[in-house]
Amino acid sequence: MAESRLLSEEEISAGLARLPGWEREGEAIRKTFHLRSFAHALAFVSHVGHLAEVADHHPDIELRYWDVTLTLSTHSAGGITEKDLALAAEIERAGYPAREG
Repeated sequence: MAESRLLSEEEISAGLARLPGWEREGEAIRKTFHLRSFAHALAFVSHVGHLAEVADHHPDIELRYWDVTLTLSTHSAGGITEKDLALAAEIERAGYPAREG
């Protein structure tokens, strides 16, 4: 299981370098996924929900038609931990189809 220790600035930067499209936003990391349709977006949210349950680490999820924004932060630690980077990496491996254009 991933650690709940707050990461250093260097660790956060290194982790984000391995996660395309993820950006730091204060004490969290965030990415908006642009899916092919509303149905794809719903399926993606459901899959992220499953991954979050398995990891026992739950993102904030915003769904707007075919755009899904995920925000990860370890609230109990007060910022970004390895749990956030690990869940982001799992989400990236899901490989949901992006919208063209």
